[in-house]
Order: sequence, then structure tokens, then C-alpha cells
Amino acid sequence: MEEFTVRRAEQRDIPRITELLYQVHKVHSDKRPDLFKPGSKKYTEDELRVIIADDERPIFVYDSGEIKGYAFCIFERHSGESLVHYTSLYIDDLCVDEKSRGQHVGRTLYEYVLKFAKEHGCYNVTLNVWECNEGAKKFYEKCGLSVQKIGMEKIL
Repeated sequence: MEEFTVRRAEQRDIPRITELLYQVHKVHSDKRPDLFKPGSKKYTEDELRVIIADDERPIFVYDSGEIKGYAFCIFERHSGESLVHYTSLYIDDLCVDEKSRGQHVGRTLYEYVLKFAKEHGCYNVTLNVWECNEGAKKFYEKCGLSVQKIGMEKIL
């Protein structure tokens, strides 16, 4: 069995995280080139440096000597006149290296995020998934997630 750890990302991880950001972006740009620029990525290296240092936006990596996946998270604090006060941990992005898919890297990252969220008093863990990303939708359903709300569009 492979030895690994799931840990907070560090500045030294930026080159590998950048490679994975390109992979996950390609999935989106292949399916929705009307919204996602081919050959791009979600964050610059400067933005990654800031995010890694921010405790409100933890990034976790699956490290087995090589980083095989990551989970970008954001604490969201909800309140207002009509809302119960609660904290969610939002999974902003979860990626498993295309060579490591099917090896439980994603499930391991997801379960780590759940544990982290519970330890930090979160009410729930949330995420968004693109309708066109069937693989991700199936993965999240297998993990036990259910639809909370649905975003809809009309292309003009």
C-alpha cells in the first residue's frame, strides 16, 4: 500500500499545484469553451502564495512523495436577518492528477476535508460542480453529497 499524507499546502508545492490547476481547467475548457479559456488556469502563482498563507482558505494536498491531488477550501460564515448563523467549508476546487484517478486519492482528500470541517465547527461542506462534468458529479454522489441548490442559465 502506498505511503501518503494529506497536509496543508506549502509554498514549495506551488509548481505541482499549478500543473494540476491546468489539468482541472482543461476539463472545464473542453466542455465549456464558451466560458473557460483553453490553456489557462484558475490562479496565478502570486495568488497561490497568498491563498496558501490564508487560514480562511486552506489548501490540502495528497502527498505520496509527489502531490497527486489537492482540495482548495474556503470558510464561509453565513448570517443575516433571515438566516441561521452557521459556518460552511466550501470546496472551491478538488483535483486528482489524471494519472492517479481511480486510486482513492479524491475520496481520501474529501474525507480529510470532512474531518477538518467537523474539527473547526462547520455545519456543512459545500461545493459546486458543473453540469457537464459527469465524472465529478458521480464522484460526489458516491461520497454522499446531495443537491443543495441548482444554478441555472439561459445562453443569449
